[in-house]
Amino acid sequence: MSRRSPRLAARALILSGDRLLVVNAYPAGKSDLWCAPGGGVHAGSSLPENLAREVEEETGLRIEVGAPCLVNEFHDPATGFHQVDIYFRCQPLNALPPTWRDPEGVVTERRFVARDELASLRHKPDSLAAAAWGEGILYDPLEVIVR
Repeated sequence: MSRRSPRLAARALILSGDRLLVVNAYPAGKSDLWCAPGGGVHAGSSLPENLAREVEEETGLRIEVGAPCLVNEFHDPATGFHQVDIYFRCQPLNALPPTWRDPEGVVTERRFVARDELASLRHKPDSLAAAAWGEGILYDPLEVIVR
């Protein structure tokens, strides 16, 4: 197993009414796991700039990035992969476009879900609902990766 520096990612918690935007970031139905939109941070751009770019690519939404609300870590013990996600509360600046395509082909589905619907979906991190519908900032310590 190789040891490398953790990857840094930014993710958006976007509520429309009382529904949270989630994406399935596994092309061709490889997994039924749902998560908040966002992705890896590019050096030389701020976390909010990276997040706005990723969310628009993955969903077609332009956003206003607000305060951070969750820091989540996950890792894969078999490969040494380790990622730190910083979640931000965000406001949409437009509606979800009816036709859209992720230019990188990673996100194939996106939808708004109510809290009870999220509970019935396989999703990560475990603290997603608490962060989305709660207040303050949470820290979710290292979880083992799930595929």
